[in-house]
Amino acid sequence: MCDTVVRVEPGRVLFAKNSDRDANEAQLLEWHPAQDHPPGATVRCTELEIPQVAHTHATLLSRPFWMWGAEMGTNEHGLTIGNEAVFTRQPDADTGLTGMDLLRLTLERAADVDEAVTVLTDLLATYGQGGGCGHEDRSFTYHNSFLLADPRGAVVLETAGPHWVTEEVASGARSISNGLTIEPFAGEHSDRLRTRVSACRVRRAHTEERAATIDGPAELAATLRSHGDTDHPAYSPVNGAMAAPCMHAGGLIAASQTTASWVSELTPTGQRHWATATAAPCTALFKPVRVDQPLDLGPPPTDRADTDTLWWRHERLHRTAVRDPATLFPRFTSERDALERDWFAAPPAPADAFAQADELTARWHAEVAGHDRDVRPSYVRRFWRVRGRRAGLTPADDHATTEQPTDQKPAPTIRRSADPTTDPGGRRGPAG
Repeated sequence: MCDTVVRVEPGRVLFAKNSDRDANEAQLLEWHPAQDHPPGATVRCTELEIPQVAHTHATLLSRPFWMWGAEMGTNEHGLTIGNEAVFTRQPDADTGLTGMDLLRLTLERAADVDEAVTVLTDLLATYGQGGGCGHEDRSFTYHNSFLLADPRGAVVLETAGPHWVTEEVASGARSISNGLTIEPFAGEHSDRLRTRVSACRVRRAHTEERAATIDGPAELAATLRSHGDTDHPAYSPVNGAMAAPCMHAGGLIAASQTTASWVSELTPTGQRHWATATAAPCTALFKPVRVDQPLDLGPPPTDRADTDTLWWRHERLHRTAVRDPATLFPRFTSERDALERDWFAAPPAPADAFAQADELTARWHAEVAGHDRDVRPSYVRRFWRVRGRRAGLTPADDHATTEQPTDQKPAPTIRRSADPTTDPGGRRGPAG
């Protein structure tokens, strides 16, 4: 599951997104320069190979490691897009462009929101949407909605199979989540059961209410970190902590984890972006990034634990601290928040910020490591033990062996895309 939110103001558009996917589905930041392509060139997407256009714009993407498309991203013109899985009564196609493919192709081919709507809907009409979208379960499919923003405004674009509808966001706050919202389109096409399981209505109301009163990017980051009505994750046996924007996996029916987060401030005179490039924004740092300053972030991650990668280094902190957030979060979040306020007000050079964040993450992990208490429900602990084994983590790596019963309910190298790879399937909760 995912949430994307926008606030449109005179002279400024604020944008934010959490990407919620499978627990071990690492995500990476990836830079692509503007490029001219020869006649007859093609581009290999996640499942389809389609004709390439003559020119593609420079992009910065946040991409699940195994797919060609991206969950969120921006381009050199300030066009910024996030996508959501939506569940409809239209049949799911066995093959086609995934919503993530549609997002990336649109960023590469469009310069503003109006052009983006045309590009995206033309791609939808020509190639359709479809194919496996899950990591643990490649047969998991869904349709998509999009929030497209540029320095002048935003548009919500919702789809159901080949059908689509748009809504302009001329001012104020607007959120999208994992359900259709534009009537009468939503009433005609929604799959009500799967939409309900996703808890999207609760999350969308929460993010939209908060976005209506924010002052800037820092407040948007706080919205993405929100656990709803509680200070810390509150779990349900059905879908884990899926009822809040900062999502934590662990449900028996559906399980999804925030694996990357993004915030943008778009103005006619320039754009600023911040990304975690890691899971769990409640334990992560939003670091400044620029389309024109690609970074060397080390090797790209996979679904196997590897401390040579940025995403998995942060997982050591995340998977330890979330076991007892009331005790462990205060050991680092005050320092994190103070530093981040400076980064939102006056972003340092991205390379410097990432280097500092890496040092702090290592120190914060050392400060919480060795804490044995796990206050999460037993079904959540079991969920994470399984994912730890699949990732190749030892018990010492993820501190997943100690179960103490409790009544508490916690509340500059350019990364170029690789051809999609395959991996063993498994149970899959909703994502997107």
